[in-house]
Amino acid sequence: MSPKRIAKRRSPPADAIPKSKKVKVSHRSHSTEPGLVLTLGQGDVGQLGLGENVMERKKPALVSIPEDVVQAEAGGMHTVCLSKSGQVYSFGCNDEGALGRDTSVEGSEMVPGKVELQEKVVQVSAGDSHTAALTDDGRVFLWGSFRDNNGVIGLLEPMKKSMVPVQVQLDVPVVKVASGNDHLVMLTADGDLYTLGCGEQGQLGRVPELFANRGGRQGLERLLVPKCVMLKSRGSRGHVRFQDAFCGAYFTFAISHEGHVYGFGLSNYHQL
Repeated sequence: MSPKRIAKRRSPPADAIPKSKKVKVSHRSHSTEPGLVLTLGQGDVGQLGLGENVMERKKPALVSIPEDVVQAEAGGMHTVCLSKSGQVYSFGCNDEGALGRDTSVEGSEMVPGKVELQEKVVQVSAGDSHTAALTDDGRVFLWGSFRDNNGVIGLLEPMKKSMVPVQVQLDVPVVKVASGNDHLVMLTADGDLYTLGCGEQGQLGRVPELFANRGGRQGLERLLVPKCVMLKSRGSRGHVRFQDAFCGAYFTFAISHEGHVYGFGLSNYHQL
């Protein structure tokens, strides 16, 4: 008997392979109304964005940004602004990379400068020495560093800060970002809550007190790798899904789809 011919399977032409579509994310917290940026207060490290000669303002002063701005967030000693076109501008202290851009030229941190991101950004958040940006397709970029009571703990890797934006590795699209002093909360399109950063005060909502100091035996990866906050849902299987989230300096609040409010973190003044 003659051997059977095995038909060679042909690969479909490149134009016949369906390309994965980018899903545009949306959330009620995304700002779209353009406005002007006014700053006042201390400006010794450039956080007012008014240049090297302005160390303090007691009355609001207009910050010169070449685009319409839809969101402005104040960090510990830096400020980040989001333009209507999805560009990010930053100014202020850049010692730990919170500006996300090169400030080697003297005085360049004292005025707004653009952060190099290829993607369109729809939301920003700022902490003590970190900044986060959410793109229109649900990805999160992060730069700077997180700290605890003993100093720098890193950003996405132990003891490593980032002077430029790096992408947070998540398999699901994010619809909102919120920053505390040294932690980041990400709300996904599925209603899950992911946290990372310092967990000393319980603000991550997922790290037991025993391991809150630099992650215990697992080390800092327990804190710096984003993990989901798992809360058992009352009266049904599965865990609680959320529709919104907010951060204070050392605590987090989240609203479930049922309208229940959950809080975790520091409560020394009854914040919770």
